Amino acid sequence: MKNTPYSFSRRILACATAVMCFIAPAFAQRLSTAVVPSHYTLALAPDLQSATFTGEETIDVAVKEPTRAITLNAIELAFQSVTIDAGGQKQTAAVTLDENKQQATFTFPGEIPAGPAALKIHFTGILNNKLRGFYLSKTDKRNYAVTQFEATDARRAFPSFDEPAFKATFDVALTIDAADTAISNSPIVSDTPGPVAGKHTLRFDTTPKMSTYLLAFLVGDFECTAGEQDGVALRVCSTPGKDALRPYALDVAKYVLHYYDDYFGIHFPLKKLDLIGIPDFEAGAMENFGAITYRETDLLLDPKTASIAARENVAVVVAHEMAHQWFGDLVTMQWWDNIWLNEGFASWMENKPVAAMHPEWNIPEEVAAGQQQTLNLDAQPTTRAIRAKADTPEEIDQMFDGISYGKASDVLLMVENYLGEESFRKGVHNYLAAHLYGNATAEDFWSTLAATSSKPVDKIMESLVAQPGVPILNFGAPENGQFPVAQSRFFLSPSSKADPSQKWTLPVCFATASGQSCQVLSPSSAALPLPGSAPVFANASGKGYYRAAYAPAQYAALVAQAETALTPAERIALLGDEWAQVRANKATVGDYLNLVAALKDDSDVHVLSAALGNAGSIAERVASNQQERDALAAWASRNFAPAYARLGAPAASDTPNTRELRALLFSLLAGRGNDPALREQARAIAAQYLDDPASTDVTLGQTALAIAASHGDAALFDRLQKTYETSADPELQHQALRLLAGFHDPALLNRALEYSLTAKVRNQDAALQFAVAMSVAENRETAWKFIQAHWGQIQSRLPIEMGEILVGSTGGFCTAEAREEVKSFFAAHPVPTATVQLHHAIESIDGCIELRRLQEPNLKSWLATQPAN
Repeated sequence: MKNTPYSFSRRILACATAVMCFIAPAFAQRLSTAVVPSHYTLALAPDLQSATFTGEETIDVAVKEPTRAITLNAIELAFQSVTIDAGGQKQTAAVTLDENKQQATFTFPGEIPAGPAALKIHFTGILNNKLRGFYLSKTDKRNYAVTQFEATDARRAFPSFDEPAFKATFDVALTIDAADTAISNSPIVSDTPGPVAGKHTLRFDTTPKMSTYLLAFLVGDFECTAGEQDGVALRVCSTPGKDALRPYALDVAKYVLHYYDDYFGIHFPLKKLDLIGIPDFEAGAMENFGAITYRETDLLLDPKTASIAARENVAVVVAHEMAHQWFGDLVTMQWWDNIWLNEGFASWMENKPVAAMHPEWNIPEEVAAGQQQTLNLDAQPTTRAIRAKADTPEEIDQMFDGISYGKASDVLLMVENYLGEESFRKGVHNYLAAHLYGNATAEDFWSTLAATSSKPVDKIMESLVAQPGVPILNFGAPENGQFPVAQSRFFLSPSSKADPSQKWTLPVCFATASGQSCQVLSPSSAALPLPGSAPVFANASGKGYYRAAYAPAQYAALVAQAETALTPAERIALLGDEWAQVRANKATVGDYLNLVAALKDDSDVHVLSAALGNAGSIAERVASNQQERDALAAWASRNFAPAYARLGAPAASDTPNTRELRALLFSLLAGRGNDPALREQARAIAAQYLDDPASTDVTLGQTALAIAASHGDAALFDRLQKTYETSADPELQHQALRLLAGFHDPALLNRALEYSLTAKVRNQDAALQFAVAMSVAENRETAWKFIQAHWGQIQSRLPIEMGEILVGSTGGFCTAEAREEVKSFFAAHPVPTATVQLHHAIESIDGCIELRRLQEPNLKSWLATQPAN
């Protein structure tokens, strides 16, 4: 995963990644295949004080045809000498740099004959502050040198054939300060003093054959907690002083490694696996082969005080990156247009071991809720196909989005549900076994699944991978044992019109009294056999990647039996489909709120979270005045206060579902519901939580603290700021920082935003602070004014992915005036890597304007039918 941080909450991630697509191509930058590497011998000597490094490398290559020039990838490097040994002759090259293409061309005086050759290069570079390549990471006490190479940044650390298909083996040596250690993909095989006083040189075992973007090396005073599983040495490592925060992730890694060994039927291919927390890290985590790197909040936690959400987050991120060790590292996509083969698979696979390890977390329901976010992302006026053109580094970076992760994962989930778990697992095994240590394409994957299962997986997956958008299946009234169905492309905006020729091949699985019944809907199908008596739900387990709509009588019958006949995941899908119909102006907000009220006693937190999340959108994006919002809050209190009261006070015997459900309803009633008694209770719980997190139900304590902060004063602000600066608990520290951007008091909010621009807040977190402030309706105007007034300072601190999130956060506005202001500002202050994010933000504003215009009259009518307070 090279993506926005998971620690910004797994549930919020989709909102951030929803704005990540691809930008228009500039120029092709592919290397020639006439020269192919087989092995790198790489020696680096970083200087952590001067933030520079020197390097020597020998690349063993195969020259396919005689040539006088060889082109590699390189950027931010200076060359001292380049020579080649080939055909018994040594030649020295002239070096030509093309910064735009991030390439270096070595031109030799004589022709290099076809055959083996050894390319020797001496170079220097900088440990940059861009959180990519070979870069500098800092704590209060010292500097560290660490790497982040995906997708196209190995070239910042050493000249290389920096494309995924150019796989090779690597011998790495690092010369570092005598008191420091280093971590790389393979175990250390030697540690020798020198070559100068105060230094020592660590040499690492030869890596497996792998792509350049999977190489890693880290230098500093790392400390590790060690273990072993299935004959593999496991370690969780961090900067010093975090001993108590490492064991949880180690236990997860042990479980996951054994699970994957069994699932894939292919033993983990390396001798060791390290998981390393890094203070400065833009992505959530990175799957370097044998040396996975993480944001500290995605790896380290205190088991005594960690919330359920934090435990789940660490478990899921660990499982995601470890899945990549097989799907991505062992077998790698041929080119970045198929990055979904890595990210979609890992996003799908991450849930399996976590669900097995913690069935009490109800992971399938969370997956169903996440799918609704992806369906909405893909139903925007503009989206992209799962496989899309990507040639330049900018285009490649933009491929790491909600389509590659979310849609690809959901498509795999649907296909697995159709084939059956064991048949799908066998297909995955056969695919991996056929391409070990090599590269593969999407066609390789789905052809193997089709051959293994003898089902038309190739037709299904090709139609979903090659075409953008979401199918909607409109089911008519059943007749003569047939269920009439028409498919078309679905858009959230009613002003967007579908191309009538766009169709899919889809597995449609019906939920019946006797289980699920799956059938394949072809582009020409007009009906499907009705499996059992009506009504039937046309999305068993909520795993289909499509929207479903029913005839009025069928829909009414489904709603009537939702709590008794549908699973929680199916209820989430039903809610999502109805909300989508509201967005498309095929249903009213009153219809949706009536459905929510019908589910008010639902005992599953994921169902109510999905239901209430969309109800919150009605309050923010349909209601245009406080009177309407107050009426919605009163409706919420009438319907959900009894459920909250039934839960009672927290108890040690509470399940995770009960704890999260209590926190959800408390937030609804004390936050949106404006209940003064609960607000006061929130302040008391928050104070107790800050005094001693272990003394409260942590999930409720965090919720109470968020409510207290939104209405908090300067004293609470000061306390949270101090907590952020001094806490040794990554979760509490992270939460304290985020809550500073949630204070509604304009003076305190401005103070929080000013604080985000100081050295106290890392670059990786600063943009998220502005995005958090922009996500709060009460804070949006104040935050936007601050962003415009301080843009120069903000932009100077924006890593690429964080800039995308910040620009995308402007999509929360809902007026034509705000839309024009956003367009005008970014026209004058462009963020080149966020052009598509800006486009989606404008679409989001337009969508809100349209939704309010169409649905606010319906809201007024519906509110008029509700009981008076």
